[in-house]
Amino acid sequence: MDLRISFATVSYIAAIALFILSLSGLSQHESSRRGNTMGIVGMLLAMIATAALVPMDGYPALFGALIPGALIGSLLASRVAMTSMPELVAMLHSFVGMAAVLVGISNYLGPNHGLSGTELTIHDVEIYVGIFIGALTFTGSVMAFGKLNGKISGKPLMLPGRHLLNIAMIIAVVIFGVMFMQSAHTGGEMAHEGLMPLLIMTGIAGVLGIHMVMAIGGADMPVVVSMLNSYSGWAAAAAGFMLSNDLLIVTGALVGSSGAILSFIMCRAMNRSFISVILGGFGTGEGTAPAMSAEQQAGTYTSAEVDEVADMLETAKSVIIVPGYGVAVAQAQHTLAEMVKLLRAKNVNVRFGIHPVAGRLPGHMNVLLAEANVPYDIVFEMDELNHDFPTTDVALVIGANDIVNPAAQEDPTSPIAGMPVLEVWKAKIAVVMKRSMASGYAGIDNPLFYKENTRMLFGDAKKNVDALVAKLKG
Repeated sequence: MDLRISFATVSYIAAIALFILSLSGLSQHESSRRGNTMGIVGMLLAMIATAALVPMDGYPALFGALIPGALIGSLLASRVAMTSMPELVAMLHSFVGMAAVLVGISNYLGPNHGLSGTELTIHDVEIYVGIFIGALTFTGSVMAFGKLNGKISGKPLMLPGRHLLNIAMIIAVVIFGVMFMQSAHTGGEMAHEGLMPLLIMTGIAGVLGIHMVMAIGGADMPVVVSMLNSYSGWAAAAAGFMLSNDLLIVTGALVGSSGAILSFIMCRAMNRSFISVILGGFGTGEGTAPAMSAEQQAGTYTSAEVDEVADMLETAKSVIIVPGYGVAVAQAQHTLAEMVKLLRAKNVNVRFGIHPVAGRLPGHMNVLLAEANVPYDIVFEMDELNHDFPTTDVALVIGANDIVNPAAQEDPTSPIAGMPVLEVWKAKIAVVMKRSMASGYAGIDNPLFYKENTRMLFGDAKKNVDALVAKLKG
């Protein structure tokens, strides 16, 4: 058994190093594939090391759970479309939360392994906190899954006194926590008189997770996914404390801290505080009709045809493409990559501008373009390109809306006032590809559509890009 423990210890250290290198690799486009591979190898090594610690008579149960889970996960991941990736991630977060809840309850009902006094108290606190975070993550992630795939409306649920309701639930969690600690193991090691307050707290935490995410509007959903990613990491770390598993503690802390940092970065990109996102209220459902002024209802936007846009692109010296969720919906990334090759062959300087919250998932557009083998060196973040729009001939917006809305700078009363956006309207010509004049995920109108240098190209993104490719080839 000592040999098994030594093997597991060395393997865990190697897995932790691989996970750290994986996060480092994922921070850059060029090294993202290598980082992903390191993460896979690290997880595989961790699973082998953990299996080595299991007694031989436990292998049937272990593989009885491992094999079906691996098959189901592989099948789902291989079939998921890029448009469904955000809700898949949200659902995976819910699995981590539920796992933390089940591990916590199982750990509480199991033997104490000789713990007593202060050690037992600390262990009970770990169980209580771990289950709270897990339940919150589970229900919150399920709600996020429903919002992202359209089964639940993206409109925020604004209950009267919702903040007081959240505070009341948190106070109740603390009260039941005191009751749990007072009765956790009274009457003997296996008495478990604290089970009732523990289960009640689990239910309250689940309701709190539902209410918190339901109160968050559609425009903040990318931040919500990142936030839930952080929660799932802390839930995993809590499970690690309960199981005395160093690898799970370190891995959970890595995920939790990186998710928290990413949430902060995204909130800054939206000019919103993390607390304001949690409190909710911003954003309605996708595709709601825009609120237009009388002048806008008169039809002041200018539409364009494919031939006209193809001529603009072919004669331009500089083009910046801003992709949004519409590219993922239409699955237009591969055709878009082909169009970029044609333009670059004609000596057109083509670059992509990516907003931190474009799409429904952090890095959604980057992954989409990488899937289509778009060169990394022409993909830039918003801050790297915004100053170039005044010298750009054509800004091509495909399926994006809120991230190119000039109201963020021009209308102090706008819900997105102060939010950094890609300043496409400063280009000589801004071409916007949209299915219709409907508003974006934030549910607010976009003055970009009515500017003199904006041309609206209506229709499915893939069909329009296909037509542009055909024209450029011709």
